[in-house]
Amino acid sequence: MNYLKAVLFDLDGVLISTDELHYQSWEMLTKDEGIFFDRTINRRLLGVSRMSSLAIVLEKANKTYNYEEKKALAALKNKYYIEMVQQLTLDDLLPGAIQLIENLKNNNILTAVCSGSKNARYILKHLNMQDMFMAIIDGNDITETKPNPQIFLKGAKQLGVSPSECVVVEDAEVGVKAALNAGMKVIGINKQPFDNYVDYYSDSLEKINIQIIRDL
Repeated sequence: MNYLKAVLFDLDGVLISTDELHYQSWEMLTKDEGIFFDRTINRRLLGVSRMSSLAIVLEKANKTYNYEEKKALAALKNKYYIEMVQQLTLDDLLPGAIQLIENLKNNNILTAVCSGSKNARYILKHLNMQDMFMAIIDGNDITETKPNPQIFLKGAKQLGVSPSECVVVEDAEVGVKAALNAGMKVIGINKQPFDNYVDYYSDSLEKINIQIIRDL
């Protein structure tokens, strides 16, 4: 029988909400390009990589963009986003995040951030949180994006634990699929229930404690 040894957190939407910043940066980009964009389209981007998100955004474009133009658009969107991220403080962390991380540490449970965002390290460093986790895996460390399990498997390997000894905390369907594909238990954190199976669901980290995690 395997026992819990590690908790792997997604970043955006789990520990800190940057969804609005992503929306605003995509909105700025599409306004520049004259492309229709709204919150319905934005919801399709949740948990999706930057280039895959751009492909969705460009479905409404009136012109065809070549590869170099797409790279330039993605870079511009990221520039807008990074400018907004610089305004984040610890007050922007989602309720219960710091308390849960500290409780896990006090109970000798390893923690990692496994985020598909290439800005994850930057955000954690900006918030002076990088040393709170034993491992950080972000979009720069992977060749396959969620729902491929690569990111979570890398996190487990870096922590020196097996997938069956890990619990993943995710807010997006694509991340839940990735965790399940990795053979890990999953806690879903979202205002809306998940279509995919999760081992435990809550609308807030504040409602998650050590006993709930261990009971998985």
